[in-house]
Amino acid sequence: MDPITIFIVATLMMLANGAVLGFMHKDLPVSLQPCAETWRIATLLLAGSAVLYAVQYELPLGLVSPMANGMVMLGCTGYWRALRQFDGVPDRWWMLLPAVAGIGGVVWFAGVRPDTPSRILLLSGVVAFVLMAGTLQLVRGGTGERARSRRALAGLFFLVGLFVAFRAAYFLVRRVGPSFDITGEGAWINAASPLVTALLPVVGTTAFLFMCSQRIGRQWELAAATDYLTGLANRRTLLAEGAKRFATARQGGSRLALALIDVDHFKAINDGHGHEVGDRALQHVAGQLQASARGLDFVARHGGEEFVVLLDVAQHGDAHAAGERLRLAVAGTPFTTGGTSLPITISAGIAAQADGDASLDQMLRRADDALYAAKRRGRNRVEMAEG
Repeated sequence: MDPITIFIVATLMMLANGAVLGFMHKDLPVSLQPCAETWRIATLLLAGSAVLYAVQYELPLGLVSPMANGMVMLGCTGYWRALRQFDGVPDRWWMLLPAVAGIGGVVWFAGVRPDTPSRILLLSGVVAFVLMAGTLQLVRGGTGERARSRRALAGLFFLVGLFVAFRAAYFLVRRVGPSFDITGEGAWINAASPLVTALLPVVGTTAFLFMCSQRIGRQWELAAATDYLTGLANRRTLLAEGAKRFATARQGGSRLALALIDVDHFKAINDGHGHEVGDRALQHVAGQLQASARGLDFVARHGGEEFVVLLDVAQHGDAHAAGERLRLAVAGTPFTTGGTSLPITISAGIAAQADGDASLDQMLRRADDALYAAKRRGRNRVEMAEG
């Protein structure tokens, strides 16, 4: 297959991928739409460059070369930007500097002072730099994401960048230039160039879409495990985590204690200030509980104005002290809304796992009895359950 045919096929595949991204755009979450749009524009730029490369000998070099090479540099920069947007990294004006400098240099070496080796070296240097920057973003970014599609895309960016650098070195050392000649020296690299450069807009787009799909899947998993108002683990996640810790403690692997917490006089806050203030009060309490958690403490919203903390304590005797730490954290940080400071306190019932406990639910019932005892004795206090 000659290079012109390869360019045509690659262009059609790039355009198809750009169209797929365009059709899927509105179906993506709002948080992913900007990076998907940037990726689509970058793909279309590379498709446009492929068209120009295919007809480059039909147009003046000083016109077609800056346009085609500029599209390549801007397209690769667009991919880099899309990855940064995917990771929530803000745009920086200096990201455009390599492409702008490269386009200026190509204009000079193609139209003003024609110099093919310098033009190839400049283009390759910019593209290789941007692709390596994209590789680093994929490797170092992602806030802990280690999806296989991300690793595959990082490998693809690196390999294409490596090929671009090798291609420039090959042309400079062999003293030949890129062409559509498939019989002379450099024929193999001329044939390979459109195939390799098409990997990013074709295979790379598939990997990028997998990244988006996996991000959506993780967001759904997080939503299913998290309380929408406070951001803490919800009751479902609490029961699953508590059951695991209960079983481990029964086997002698650790000690388990839990605190069942209720916000004092929460109904008065709702009635006196409205449900919106009540919601913010719950968020305030959740934040204080989370901030005062230690070690493997697990904080969850149990429902309504109730919270549960699975306590990481070395001995059951430390459970009451841990409950006091949580109580003091809330009582010592007034809740402020609309310029008004509202004191908020909590009551807590603490249950340490006992030999008679057959399940986590039994511990929760004992903690509930202790919580009611704390309320009867004046609130803003911690009581230990019997057992």
